[in-house]
Amino acid sequence: MSRADQLFIENCRDILAHGVWDTDQSVRPRWEDGTPAHTVKKFGIVNRYDLREEFPIQTIRRMAFKSALDELLWIWQKKSSSIHDLNSHIWDAWADESGSIGKAYGYQLGVKHRYPEGEFDQVDRVLYDLKHNPASRRILTSLYNHHDLSEMALYPCAWSVTFNVSGRTLNAVLNQRSQDMLTANGWNVMQYAALVHMLAQVSGLEAGELVHVIADAHIYDRHVPIVEEIIAREPYPAPALVLDPAVTDFYAFTRDDLKLEGYRAHTLEEKIPVAV
Repeated sequence: MSRADQLFIENCRDILAHGVWDTDQSVRPRWEDGTPAHTVKKFGIVNRYDLREEFPIQTIRRMAFKSALDELLWIWQKKSSSIHDLNSHIWDAWADESGSIGKAYGYQLGVKHRYPEGEFDQVDRVLYDLKHNPASRRILTSLYNHHDLSEMALYPCAWSVTFNVSGRTLNAVLNQRSQDMLTANGWNVMQYAALVHMLAQVSGLEAGELVHVIADAHIYDRHVPIVEEIIAREPYPAPALVLDPAVTDFYAFTRDDLKLEGYRAHTLEEKIPVAV
């Protein structure tokens, strides 16, 4: 059984059995028909994935790995906030008439800051420190800039990553303020696991642990039947992730440089509604 499947099933069963509903509160998200999108949630879920053991991708439903990589590189490589630089339509609902999602995600990573060693944006600072200051306890990124929140179409959900090198092993903690378990949990886990692998390779390190901290882990009311169907399935073994070993520059990675070997997954015929 894939570790990603195991944890997802455990998390969802716990949320459905012991979670707290917000049906007595006024909520911001709406379904396409204007109906309030209520959730059942658990606070403070922490999941650990050992990337040396397997690649954490769900098999109880087929995950769009290449699309997830495309979004990750849109944020971390291109540092873009324009949906025109993205090869999918997952951000269309939050873009303005020009195609911008405002000062969010990629924009924040691309802002340059002055340091004693020179001027870096957040990604370049991480890359510099992994090579030159691996013992540092300050290797992190943050997208939650209060000064710019009013100019973001959506406040960052996965908002902070702390990197930590132990010996020759690169570990990371992904902090998430909010997680739509059905649409985003498997997506974010495989994205940031892939990111740790890429950063480790270009820094001469080995990918270690990814720790995922979720403050508000929730399932939307209209997602409950789909989640119940998915978590009743029999998982397949996890696939292996293979990176092109010739890539030594983070900015040279393309989504085709990462491949899954032996990926088997269940299909999901039903379209998943998304609350905005």
